[in-house]
Amino acid sequence: MRIYDPHQETLQALRGSNIELVLDVPLQDLQNLALDASAANNWVQTNIRGYLPDVKFRYIGVGNEVSPINPNAHYVSFFLPAMRNVYNALAAVGLQDQIKVSTVIETGVLGESYPPSQGSFKSDVHSYLDPILAFLVNNQAPILVNVHRYISHINIPNANIQYALFTSPSAVVSDGQLRYQNLFDAIVDAFYSALEKTIGSGLVIVVSETGWPSNGGPDTSVENARTYNQNLVQHVGRGTPKKPGQPIETYVFAMFNENQKGGPEYEKYWGLFYPNKQPVYPINLV
Repeated sequence: MRIYDPHQETLQALRGSNIELVLDVPLQDLQNLALDASAANNWVQTNIRGYLPDVKFRYIGVGNEVSPINPNAHYVSFFLPAMRNVYNALAAVGLQDQIKVSTVIETGVLGESYPPSQGSFKSDVHSYLDPILAFLVNNQAPILVNVHRYISHINIPNANIQYALFTSPSAVVSDGQLRYQNLFDAIVDAFYSALEKTIGSGLVIVVSETGWPSNGGPDTSVENARTYNQNLVQHVGRGTPKKPGQPIETYVFAMFNENQKGGPEYEKYWGLFYPNKQPVYPINLV
């Protein structure tokens, strides 16, 4: 599972659960961790070492969806220094190979994504992204990518809902010898194509968020949300056309509907459960 800040009650609840965890460093902590190595050491001691070995930490995601082209751009200069300081804090206690340090980006950094083989990053993100990719390569860490196909789908005129929901009976996109029956694979492979054009050509992509809202916007329904997430679970073990047979480590967004969340109305309805813990729909995650 993934949590977006080191919420102590959640970390306590995970003790002994055997659930592997992606733990984010929230944006408000980035500057402090970037500018003060001792703050990074304290962060690791408090939020990581204090829970070992009872909690299984898999990755630390330093920040979420920040790039020079989005509203949180003022955080960009803190990302790599914070990643380095957190890595060094883990290394100081011998955890750098056990817990990988990465960051979470979103598909908006792609300048080209169609066809997938032409995937490339926007020119104005390279100065930010390339040094981060080099850091990940040097430390054999994956890159974490939020792949929100619903948002892509509603921004495509006359979009094919079957292509988005993994229900298309045949290929929709032909790209050389490769055939694409779903939008998820197309975007993941566009990302791999973009990475191949950088120093990050050998990186593995972990899909750190994907899902479908059950209400609040075009093509939202409980049935569409269930269809997307159930088909996603059944699909990701097969890999993509570009990387067949290579399972894609994927995190379903989200556990709960967020009834107090701002933004577009559909932002409140990504959960598998209502805030009262009742399921929105049945799903088999095995």
